[in-house]
Amino acid sequence: MNDLTPFGRAALLAFAALLLAVPWIASGYVLSVSIICLYLAYMGQAWNLMLGFAGLLSIGHALFVGLGAYTSGYLFTKLGVPPAVGVVAAVAVAMAMGSIIGYLGFRFAIGGVYFALLTIAFSEFVRILLDHAKFLGGTEGMFLPVSQESRRGVDLVNLRGSTEMYYYVILALAAGAFLMCRALLNGRVGYYWRAIRDNPEAAEAVGVDIFRFRMYAVLLSSGMAGVAGVFYAFYYNNLFPEQVLGIERSIEVTLAPIVGGVGTLFGPIFGAFILTPMGELLTEAVEGFKQSGLIAKNVKTDGVKLMFWGLAVALIVLLKPKGLWPWVCERLRLVKPPGQRG
Repeated sequence: MNDLTPFGRAALLAFAALLLAVPWIASGYVLSVSIICLYLAYMGQAWNLMLGFAGLLSIGHALFVGLGAYTSGYLFTKLGVPPAVGVVAAVAVAMAMGSIIGYLGFRFAIGGVYFALLTIAFSEFVRILLDHAKFLGGTEGMFLPVSQESRRGVDLVNLRGSTEMYYYVILALAAGAFLMCRALLNGRVGYYWRAIRDNPEAAEAVGVDIFRFRMYAVLLSSGMAGVAGVFYAFYYNNLFPEQVLGIERSIEVTLAPIVGGVGTLFGPIFGAFILTPMGELLTEAVEGFKQSGLIAKNVKTDGVKLMFWGLAVALIVLLKPKGLWPWVCERLRLVKPPGQRG
């Protein structure tokens, strides 16, 4: 906040007020899209914590979401454990997998693209394993019990309630992730992470324990993704391995930080609120073209959104490699110049 200009602070407060008011002023469709935006903003913070802060590229982050979702879903459907308790087990399982990947990657000096391939390999392995896990539903899916009565009111213990409740839950998670990442980035851990990201050899030479602080980044990021998995499971109430752990889900996680600005605090949020509504508008436009006859109804358009996202990322990488958020900050003068910051 100290780095923001008066206009920047006013804009931040206005944005926060708008987010709080969305359930009161928006339609049901806009509310659902806003939930997706906040979910991707939260996941973008988790992913950005690894790449943007510690320089660790992961393209298999759906793995941790899937583990959190299936763990909490199984405990709820089979053992009656509410998600308020099951989230602890979900985070533990996700962090355990993160520790395995981190240990293998860092102990055997697997870095860069090869570390990203390691995350994909584990994600695909777990997805195939879940496909054959009959006690978790396998390819037929796991369905969480839900009733019309549970869709009304507020039950945070069992994570059951109205769409408005889910919105405020994911809003609280996204805000909490933002504040936590801000505290980490401005603390000693954040300085160590950035030193490791920019020059690991120099960081090690001055006494930074690279293995330990990289493990911190992986564990925190995977744990955050595990929490997102719990929300995903109880918001959608159905889990399919391909749907939850597919490579498309991992790619979606990376898009918001890349478009908004990798390594920035507000970039993942900005990117999520740019990409998601544009993707939804494109989907609606394509369906409208089908209805009007401009596009044949038998033409498959399932990949249009992914093609749009891919084009958007390519343009951002070419034109604004640092992302849109730093450019917007500069244009609108939301942040003080470096010489005037505290």
